[in-house]
Amino acid sequence: MLLSDKIRTFILAFCVPALFVVIYCVHQWFEYHISEHMQHMRQQENQRILKHFDDDAHQLFMLAQLYSAELNNPVSQQQWQSLLSERDVAVYRLHAEQLQALGQQDTDPQIAKALAALHSLGKFGWGAMLATDQPLAVGYLRLAEDDFLIAIRRLTSSYFTALGQGELKQQLRLVTSADIAVPEFDYVAVRTVAELPLLLQIAHQPDLFMLLSWHTTVILLLMLVGGLFIVYLGYVWLKRSLLAPFAKLTEQIEALDPSQSQLATIDTQGNRKFSALTDSINNLVNGLARDRARAKITLEAIAEAVIVMDRDALVTYMNPQAEQLLQVRSASLSSRSIGALLEMDNSLDAELQQFMASGSAQIEHRKIRFNLPKPLLLDRALTNLRCEVGNVIGAVMVLRDVTAEEQLKQVLHRRANIDACTGLLNRHAFERKLAGHIAHAQTVALCYLDLEQFKLINDNCGHLTGDHMLTLVAKVLLQFAGREALLGRLGGDEFGLVIRDQAAVEVARTLKALTEQVHLQVVQYEGVNYRVGVSIGVAFCHGTRPNPLELLKDADIACIAAKRKGSSQIHFYDSRDQQLNYERNAPKWAHRITRAIESQGLLLYFQPIRSLSGKAKRQRLEILLRLQGEASRILPPAQFIAAAERFKLMPDVDKEVIRQAFAWLSQQRAILDTICVSINLSANSLGAEGMLDYIAEQLQSFDLPSSCICFEITETSAMQNRTRALQMLQQLRKLGFTLALDDFGSGFASYGYLREMPIDYVKIDGCFVRQIATNARDFAIVKSIHDVCQTMGIETVAEFVESREIIDKLNDIGVNYAQGYVIGRPKPLADYQHSMRLVGQRNLAEHSNVRPLHVEQAVSA
Repeated sequence: MLLSDKIRTFILAFCVPALFVVIYCVHQWFEYHISEHMQHMRQQENQRILKHFDDDAHQLFMLAQLYSAELNNPVSQQQWQSLLSERDVAVYRLHAEQLQALGQQDTDPQIAKALAALHSLGKFGWGAMLATDQPLAVGYLRLAEDDFLIAIRRLTSSYFTALGQGELKQQLRLVTSADIAVPEFDYVAVRTVAELPLLLQIAHQPDLFMLLSWHTTVILLLMLVGGLFIVYLGYVWLKRSLLAPFAKLTEQIEALDPSQSQLATIDTQGNRKFSALTDSINNLVNGLARDRARAKITLEAIAEAVIVMDRDALVTYMNPQAEQLLQVRSASLSSRSIGALLEMDNSLDAELQQFMASGSAQIEHRKIRFNLPKPLLLDRALTNLRCEVGNVIGAVMVLRDVTAEEQLKQVLHRRANIDACTGLLNRHAFERKLAGHIAHAQTVALCYLDLEQFKLINDNCGHLTGDHMLTLVAKVLLQFAGREALLGRLGGDEFGLVIRDQAAVEVARTLKALTEQVHLQVVQYEGVNYRVGVSIGVAFCHGTRPNPLELLKDADIACIAAKRKGSSQIHFYDSRDQQLNYERNAPKWAHRITRAIESQGLLLYFQPIRSLSGKAKRQRLEILLRLQGEASRILPPAQFIAAAERFKLMPDVDKEVIRQAFAWLSQQRAILDTICVSINLSANSLGAEGMLDYIAEQLQSFDLPSSCICFEITETSAMQNRTRALQMLQQLRKLGFTLALDDFGSGFASYGYLREMPIDYVKIDGCFVRQIATNARDFAIVKSIHDVCQTMGIETVAEFVESREIIDKLNDIGVNYAQGYVIGRPKPLADYQHSMRLVGQRNLAEHSNVRPLHVEQAVSA
């Protein structure tokens, strides 16, 4: 429907009926208010008449009252008679039910009869009554018990005419309630002196109200005509100022064609009332043109092929990349479907139509292969194209060539999971597949293989020759592994092999043959043949589902044990082997040690060292290390020192021990001149970067004399790091520290080292001291060590002194100091007292028959 038709429909269907409804409502309002006003005026007029009538009756009572005062005066009687006659009033005296007329008037029998019936009057009163059909106004006064004075007036038609001197009254008369018959009259009750109630019947003239109602109707008709005329004028104005310009604007809008390459704008000339609207439409048109141009440029610029299809999967647009990819031209599309365009069957068209029918709002990605001039793997992104109301009107397909990308992914996947040298799984892929590989196996043998002498090939022959050897070993492993085995390269010269559902004997037999076959592999370099051996650790389990990583860890530890056994050995992991358990738990111990260092949780103990000659000026004691375990257990160093050495944590441990020992000494300043504390330095700490500077800084920070501190190093660590140990000992000697060589004799002892090293004490290893009282060879060894040290000016300390007999033998030899349970057991450093010298003497007497104990002996930190 056109806008002009809508406006006309609005005027005829809404405005005109609304105008009639308004006029009708106004007319009803006027009628209601006129009727209400008429009722109000009639009530006021009725009240006025009633009041006038009552006043006239009251005047009769007052005349009777005045007349009673002159009742016995004949002269006054004559004056009253003339006055009463002028007023048309008659006076009667009712005495003992006898009525007597006073004055010259005649007594009407009907009136006399009606008055004589008034024998029950009150003291005074006034009102109306009927004497047969004659209405009377009566006023009376009681003179005595049975004597009344009554004044009456006949209510004639002239009286009623005079009473209704208003514009609304037409007729008045006095009636009884039985005479009410005409409802259009008004009836007002009046005061009566008889028992019969009387009403005043009032008839009003309706002419004035009818005239007022007619005038109102005329005015409303005029208002209706005027309203219709105004509505017509409004319609004419709307048609000229709105409808005609809007019709012209509509024509221009309908003339716009969005499919044209160049969109025309709307001419606002003559339509200035719609300038804002036309400007907005022109902005939209220009924006649409810009968006179309931008979309076209964007589609032509992107690298992917874009194909737009309608609801029937017919191609409507292709960007240049799609034309190049599919080798077609847009001009030759001619409403071809995408399936026909790609020379595929109708399944692609059906799939596209099904996707559009689903109305999915998600982008569907899928990789498809197109048999174009060369096979391509394309990533197809499909999304629905919707109109402004959300209905699917087509689809957009974006094609991206991912052939090279997929090939690169395969290469990267192979590189991420396959070892480039051997073609086996790398460690990451091996561990990832391990859990699934052993999930349902009855027995599992996880073998950890470590090549021997492989480093020699790499160092002498180069990495290319080493890689060739790895390739040969990998071929041997593949030959023995079989289809059911899992094989991978775990490190530089380490391999992992998983054998399922074979008994331990069969596994051992297979690995033995594999070891022999690996040893047969030869690589030549400069005329020299090189071979490798292989150490194999096996973690074997059956009937249970082991943790894959824990199983691999057990195999690794078993491989370490196999290396210790010799060349090309096979070792099966045994959970009852305590040494293997220590190595297996070494990472956990390393973590606990690191946490203890960070939280200052390392505990220091001490064990006294007693001078056997009693000539020493200082009380000597050795600092021992303990670790706080679970349930407040104190763990000896044998359980965690190996883990700390394996993971290179000993320098940090030694630093923490030095810090705590120096801090304790700083709190014992009263005895610094009479005490000497021995602190152990590990092999890893000898020559460690910054260790010497740290000791000097701590010494200066705690302000301690270096003479009260002795550093101990083991014979083995000194031999392993001879040059570094010698340099560090010389620097410590320059700082004023005393030095001791611990566990002398347990390793490859050489008296020549004693001459080179600037040491003050030699601690003879307990393996010689423990049986010195019963073993002549041990006695001779200890004596020889003491004699050499005495010649060099080095004092000796015997370890593991556990009985009085041992002390006697040491005294015979002349050893300077003794350390062991007979001297004193290890105790917390915080419990140390300066009276330990006396305690040591007392312990010597009390433990003359002490039983040797070896488990709790102090182990150097």
